[in-house]
Amino acid sequence: MTPIRIASTAVLATLLCSGAPALAQQVITGFPQPSPHAALSQTVGISTIVIDYHRPAVGGREVWGGLVPWDQVWRAGANDNTTITLSDDGTVEGKPLAAGTYGLHMIPGREKWIVAFSRNSTSWGSFTYDAAEDALRVEVKAEPSEHDERLRYSADEVSDTKAVIALHWEKLRVPFAIEFDTNSLVLAKVRRDLRHLPQFSWQGWNSAAAWTMRSGYAMEQGLEWADRSIGMNENGSNLTTKMGLLARLGRKADAQQVEERILAVGNEAEVNQLGYTYLLQLSEPDHAIEVFRKNVAKYPQSWNAWDSLGEGLATKGDKPGAIENYAKALSMAPDNQKSRIQGILDGLKK
Repeated sequence: MTPIRIASTAVLATLLCSGAPALAQQVITGFPQPSPHAALSQTVGISTIVIDYHRPAVGGREVWGGLVPWDQVWRAGANDNTTITLSDDGTVEGKPLAAGTYGLHMIPGREKWIVAFSRNSTSWGSFTYDAAEDALRVEVKAEPSEHDERLRYSADEVSDTKAVIALHWEKLRVPFAIEFDTNSLVLAKVRRDLRHLPQFSWQGWNSAAAWTMRSGYAMEQGLEWADRSIGMNENGSNLTTKMGLLARLGRKADAQQVEERILAVGNEAEVNQLGYTYLLQLSEPDHAIEVFRKNVAKYPQSWNAWDSLGEGLATKGDKPGAIENYAKALSMAPDNQKSRIQGILDGLKK
């Protein structure tokens, strides 16, 4: 056994003295990091904003003008480049920015901040930042805020077209608005989809037309799609879509003709949908109530028809009428609907 120990010791000594890579590279990883990794993802309409960053702590230090100097480029986080990804072309503070991933840097100032979107997104920090690589720069103002011990990003004021992205750290908030032309993006997507499997069903064309009716965008195109759907399978659903489009386009007489057809061929659910189109999309509660009453007359044993009539009357502000019809719906409703309807009645009776 002695020769083996001597040989092992000799080999170990040789490796240590030579600085052999086999030993030098055995670094233990996986410990908690001072600035942990984080990511923010926010959907805006059908687009997505993703921010990938690290979260340094204040740790009792002077941040602004100290740890982060004024008027010098800063990585807007810690460690690797903070990155921001836009899934689609958009605007930042009203200025265009193409889809892609960018290094996010900031230049803090006492009066204004510069937010820079660099085409280089793979560096460490801002040490090799080059303004010539910027795809966009915008000016924003920092705002006082409650204390955030660790740096974070938030998405605020989110709508179908816009989100305000904000950096929070110490007692400052730095917001910048990102917007997308969501309607044009959806229209392009719908046109692509209608060249795929949805083109073979009436539902595909109807769903496309119904989106134009709800959004009020490209409605003439929507009429063509509604007619394509009706040509494949006429029913109360696609007729209601066409009626809604005609009404929103101001073609009232044409819309009335289509409504009469719906009342003639539509089933209970389809006539109910017609009523909700008037109630929710066209903001015509009186007309919606008229349709709901016709549905109740045709389907008096349907709790859902009475429920919808109650909702129409409640929307108009007719509490006694709403209570009467909701009570009728409650007496006929299945168990899984009773608590919901009872809650509505309780609220109306207050």
